[in-house]
Amino acid sequence: MISVTNLSKKYGRFVAVDNLSFAVQQGEVLGFLGPNGAGKTTTMRMITGYLPPSAGRVTVGGNDLYDRPVEAKRLLGYLPENPPVYPEMTVRRYLRFVGALKDIPAGRLSAAVDLAIERTRLGEVANKRISKLSKGFKQRVGLAQAIVHEPPVLILDEPTSSLDPKQRSEVRELIAELKGRHTVLLSTHILPEVSEVADRVFIINRGKVMAVDTPEHLGERLRARDVVRLEVAVAGDAPSVAVRAALAALPGVTNVDASDTPAGTVRAELETPVGVDVRSAAAEAVVGRGWKLLALTGESVSLEAIFLALTADEAAAAAKEQG
Repeated sequence: MISVTNLSKKYGRFVAVDNLSFAVQQGEVLGFLGPNGAGKTTTMRMITGYLPPSAGRVTVGGNDLYDRPVEAKRLLGYLPENPPVYPEMTVRRYLRFVGALKDIPAGRLSAAVDLAIERTRLGEVANKRISKLSKGFKQRVGLAQAIVHEPPVLILDEPTSSLDPKQRSEVRELIAELKGRHTVLLSTHILPEVSEVADRVFIINRGKVMAVDTPEHLGERLRARDVVRLEVAVAGDAPSVAVRAALAALPGVTNVDASDTPAGTVRAELETPVGVDVRSAAAEAVVGRGWKLLALTGESVSLEAIFLALTADEAAAAAKEQG
């Protein structure tokens, strides 16, 4: 649905976006990940036609954004970092105004507004002025205006920026519900946001692409591992040896460390390749031997670790070139 080819943006000598190329398939959620200043917002603005590129092409649904801008933009719903709302309007009146601007036929406008309000859970504030709403509700209004005309493509730029944890979680849930119904390009610097909702991750730093892949494959490329930690109460001699042997025999386990604690229990940590979940098997191995399972937690490779590793590699390569 979205194709970006050799996209660049320069301001004098400063290169904000440097020769980016990627595609987003129909129904896919692509997480656009990078720190503040990485070039995410500039890229979003070029994809939506808000900002002209210095070089490169963008197509949306097969329509070239610069040769057929009207056709391409009809397919887009855009939520910029700061929602484009009119605070003096009520939520419903504002969405009707936006729907009319987006050429929703008059006979379908009320139904389209009602559906957008329902999908973004704005019913309790639909007749309130936007100026009276909390920041979280204003962000929902921004999302509602992006989807009111049922666009096949959504461009969401930092949709949870400046929200508190509860508001962030609510908006994240709304985005997850859009998955499959829309093709979504989601820009963020909040790592859990990407891992929760994205099918693939596009990592950008200093205007350059660092990686495009699934979180799982990115972890594999870095030889990352998933980790399961257990605490077990075991009777008898050499309990840590027994626990290590039992867990090491599980399919998929690549390494096990086990040690006795001052409390008389055994703490064990086992590693598996990314995506191999052995928590259930580990619990069965412990309980099946009559041992007491006191704690079990799993920890997957984090996107933060992946991002730091990739940017560290880039910094090392740049230092080597300069040296």
